[in-house]
Amino acid sequence: MRPSCYRDIKRNEAGKPDMRVPCDLKKINSSHMKKVTLLALASIFVVTGCSSYESGELTGVPGRKKFYEPEPFEMAFIPAGSFTQGPSDQDPLRAMNSLSKTVTVEAFWMDQTEITNNKYRQFTYWVRDSILRTRLGEEGIEGYEFFRTDDEGNILEPYVLNWEEEIDYDDENVLAVLETMYYPPEERFNANKQIDTRLLNYSYFWVDYKQAAKARYNYKEQKYEGQVTDLEGNTTDVVNRSSFIMHHNVNIYPDTLAWIRDFTYSFNEPWATLYFWHPGYDDYPVVGISWVQARAFSVWRTNFMNDHLRQQGIADVHNYRLPLETEWEYAARGGLDLSMYPWGGPYTRNYEGCFLANFKPLRGNYIDDGAVYTIKVASFEPNEYGLFDMSGNVAEWTSCAYHPSSYVFTHDLNPDYEYNARPEDPPVLKRKVIRGGSWKDIAYFMQTSSRDYEYQDSTKSFVGFRNVRTYIGVNN
Repeated sequence: MRPSCYRDIKRNEAGKPDMRVPCDLKKINSSHMKKVTLLALASIFVVTGCSSYESGELTGVPGRKKFYEPEPFEMAFIPAGSFTQGPSDQDPLRAMNSLSKTVTVEAFWMDQTEITNNKYRQFTYWVRDSILRTRLGEEGIEGYEFFRTDDEGNILEPYVLNWEEEIDYDDENVLAVLETMYYPPEERFNANKQIDTRLLNYSYFWVDYKQAAKARYNYKEQKYEGQVTDLEGNTTDVVNRSSFIMHHNVNIYPDTLAWIRDFTYSFNEPWATLYFWHPGYDDYPVVGISWVQARAFSVWRTNFMNDHLRQQGIADVHNYRLPLETEWEYAARGGLDLSMYPWGGPYTRNYEGCFLANFKPLRGNYIDDGAVYTIKVASFEPNEYGLFDMSGNVAEWTSCAYHPSSYVFTHDLNPDYEYNARPEDPPVLKRKVIRGGSWKDIAYFMQTSSRDYEYQDSTKSFVGFRNVRTYIGVNN
C-alpha cells in the first residue's frame, strides 16, 4: 500500500492547480460567453497556456504524465526509518567485532516470501525459450520472424527477440532446432528427452556506478581519466561511458546436487531428484542458488517488469535487487527495534508451546517445528511488516560483501559494503552476507541481528533469497 501521509494534488500540464477555464470554448455556456469581452478571453488563453505564448515564468516541462508507482505483486512496503543495527544478544562467534550502531534506511518494497521454486522456474523457462527463439531466428526458417525488424524489414542488430511470434512445435524445422537443446542420446536416462540445463545461460549487462563515480571527465581535454576493472579482473583505461558497462554470462539452473553435497552420510537423494521441478514443491523456497545466480535473476526480473511497463506507456521503476544487509535486518525487525526475533519476543515458542519458525529446535530433532527440511513459504505468521520466514526455512543472500568489521566503516545512511570479486581473488574476498538462518540452524542464527556468510559462487541446500525494490518518492 502507498504511504498515506501525502496527498496528490491534481495539476495541469504547466504544473499549476487545475482550476483554469477549459480551453475548449464550446463547453462554456453561451449566455456566459456574451458577458466575456475579447480582452478577457485573450487573458484566459495566456494564463491557461492554451496558446503557445511564453510568459517567461519557470513552470517546468509541460506534458509529463503523473506517475503512480505500481504496487508490486506479493511485495510488502517497508517505510523509511532508523533503527539500532547490531547484536541484541551476546555474539559468541564474533564477540570482538560486535557493536551496535544507529542507521537509517530509505523506503523500499520487499518480497513477502522467499523466492519459490515456481517463481524461479519462470526465469529458467524464459531463458530456455529465449535460446530456442534465438536459434530458430538464426536458422532463418521461412514464414517465421523471431527477430524484430525496423520499418524497412531489416533485422535489428544486436538481435531483439520477437515474443509475439508463435512457435509451431509440429513444424519439422522447429523440431530439428529443438532437438539441439536436448541432452545428447548418450547422456539420456531411459531415453527421456530433457533440456540440457548446461545450455541455460543468461547473458546480461549492468552499469557499475561505483566505478563510474571514481572516474573523472576532463572537460578541458574532452576525455575520461581513471581506470576500470571488469568481472574477469582485467584493468583498462576508461575510454568512454561504455567502459562502465559490465557483461556477465551465468548458468542459472539450480544446483540440485547440493542436497547431497552438503551432508555426509545422509540420504537426501529424493530431494536432489524432485525438489526443484516437481509441482508438489512449487511453493517451497528455491535453494541451490549461488549469489551470482540470484543477482542474475534480479536483473532479469527488472528487465521483465520494465519491458511490460514500457508497452503500457508507464515509466520504469527502480531495479529489483538483493537487499542490503541493513535493509534485511530493518525489515526483519518489523518496526520492533532491539527485538531479538521477527516476532518481537525473546523466545522461539508461543504461549501454546509451538515453535515460531522452521529451524533446528533441539539437538538432532528437526521435526518439532513441523518440518524436517524446508517447508512451504508463509507457513508461519508474518512479522509486523507482513514478511514471512524472516527467521528460518532458508537463509537468504544479501547484496553485501562480508567483512567482520563492516559496521565500523560503513555509512550510517543506507550502509553498503560492496565488492565485486574477481576470479583470481582469494576466497576471503568472495564472501557474501547471509541472514535469517535456515531449517538446519540452531536458534542463535534465527535472531534478526545474527550474520553469517557463504561464498558467492557456492550453492547450498539451505540458502535462498528474496528481492527488494527501492520506493520511488519520499516516505518517513
